[in-house]
Amino acid sequence: MTTSTPPGLARFNDLEEREALAALHEACASAEWGRRLAAARPYATVDDLYAAGDAAMAELTTADLEEAMAGHPPIGRPKPGDPTSAREQAGMAGAAEELRAEMLELNLAYQEKFGHVFLICATGRTGEQMRDAVKERIGNAPEREREIVRTELGKINRIRLARLVEEDA
Repeated sequence: MTTSTPPGLARFNDLEEREALAALHEACASAEWGRRLAAARPYATVDDLYAAGDAAMAELTTADLEEAMAGHPPIGRPKPGDPTSAREQAGMAGAAEELRAEMLELNLAYQEKFGHVFLICATGRTGEQMRDAVKERIGNAPEREREIVRTELGKINRIRLARLVEEDA
């Protein structure tokens, strides 16, 4: 039995380095993460790409993580004109004004404590679930929270990589 590389993955493998880095930057704002994934091309399977993304995420320095987090808007305030953040934060889109205001306060308190936005893989979560998560996580020690953020970034990156290589062009 022979298997061929899925068309979206083959297209990604064939991108010029500059184009691949730009596409990867859309998935994750860490330049180091993008460089590692671009350098490891070609990928035989999507799972190989995911594994490379996970490995690169695990090896990011604190500065690399900060760079990755800087690419994410606060929950409840997706970047205007950015369909990705709007889609990922859809659970907050229809939230009541009271919940949106509470989320803003929690985001600010979290950012003051940890020095970065509250980061969670928001895809598929309701506004209430995101609020409950920030309430729970704000009590974490900074080291513990950094590892949770790393895990959440990994989940977000996988979703974005899937979109990158599975879309028909």
